[in-house]
Amino acid sequence: MNPQAPDAIEQLTPEECLELLGQSTVGRLAVIVENHPDIFPVNYVVDRGSIVFRTGAGTKFWSSMRDPCALEIDGFDADTAKAWSVVVRGEARIIVDRQEVEAADALRLDPWQPGSKTHYLRLNLYSVTGRRFTTTRPDIWRTPVRDARTELFH
Repeated sequence: MNPQAPDAIEQLTPEECLELLGQSTVGRLAVIVENHPDIFPVNYVVDRGSIVFRTGAGTKFWSSMRDPCALEIDGFDADTAKAWSVVVRGEARIIVDRQEVEAADALRLDPWQPGSKTHYLRLNLYSVTGRRFTTTRPDIWRTPVRDARTELFH
């Protein structure tokens, strides 16, 4: 049984990916920490074709400044029963120019986690990819129905 044919996967254009990124505010930032991958949730804003987020001067900050990093988001559209996933990759740089910091302040980027988040970082993208696919019914894989598909299949 093949619950999902390979042709059911739709590759998204970079423009579609950026549109989906703009509809969300939380993603998972993947960085390299001490020679292994690590993932941090971040609040972000899409700005001028890049991703802006705030952070303190800790592991996330230093790791994202040292090596290329990636940000991933995903979602589910109950109207179409399709899920989607977007991954962007790029180089992060700290925003230090006074005018650019003021512009970043105007983005109303409000982190969920309390604490000192005094540094704005801009992830300049060199890769933007995404895909959309029809989800399978939870009973096919005997998946506990505790996700966005619940309303569709009950």
